[in-house]
Amino acid sequence: MIIGNRGMLGQAMCNEASARAVSWGGLDLPEFDLTDEQAVCRAIEPGCEVVINCAAYTDVDGAGSNEAQAELINATAAGMLARRVREIGAKLVHYSTDYVFDGTARTPYPTDHPRQPLGAYGRTKAKGEQLLEQSGVDMLLIRTSWLYAAWGKNFVRTIAKLASERDSIRVVNDQRGRPTSAIHLARLTFELLGRGAGGCYHGTDGGECTWYEFASEIVTHLGLGCSVEPCLTAEFPRPEPRPAYSVLDLSRTEECIGPMPHWTENLAVVLDDLKVSIA
Repeated sequence: MIIGNRGMLGQAMCNEASARAVSWGGLDLPEFDLTDEQAVCRAIEPGCEVVINCAAYTDVDGAGSNEAQAELINATAAGMLARRVREIGAKLVHYSTDYVFDGTARTPYPTDHPRQPLGAYGRTKAKGEQLLEQSGVDMLLIRTSWLYAAWGKNFVRTIAKLASERDSIRVVNDQRGRPTSAIHLARLTFELLGRGAGGCYHGTDGGECTWYEFASEIVTHLGLGCSVEPCLTAEFPRPEPRPAYSVLDLSRTEECIGPMPHWTENLAVVLDDLKVSIA
């Protein structure tokens, strides 16, 4: 069962399941409300083997002004889902974020690093992780970062649009992390499941970069004539803080399923798909 199947990651998960000839069902708004306990119990029935939760409140700045709603979805509902999945004896796959860390590290964050979120979004996701751990559910928790695809609302599509409309754009060069293709994340999820993985793993593309470097690669690959200029986060203040360094350590994941493709490789695949969709 794939919850949030119409979202960016959910669509990739459905495509990957179909490609692997895995039987799946989907649940999403408006027909299904993850915060409704009765609806969850009706939808998640005995006989379901794996529940993949792709639903989340992901608006970082929105979480700052509406933390209660973000917590309801990212923590309370996730905990409720975990209890139901445990009741029926199934396995839960849940996704979390690099924002559970404060960004003060200078080397990649291992899976067992203490959670210390900077802002509301990170707090709600960290609480969700804690509730899942306390539930005792058979769980695969995957933290990811900088998610993108050829569909949905994400950095890659935003930069592609802006660069096609403007002569120059400015992008922050003092935040460093790992981009993640939704297609790649869906694939590695199924690979981890196939190896019986449980507990916490990190799932991103390989390599690391700043947002400026990420944007520059997008513009170059698309052959756009737009100039990409670096700037500082302080020049574009946002309501909620962002971690300056949120590179997730991939060693546990790579020990299980092998090396992660470099982010430039995964990005090229997505950008080629994006070219086709906008042609």
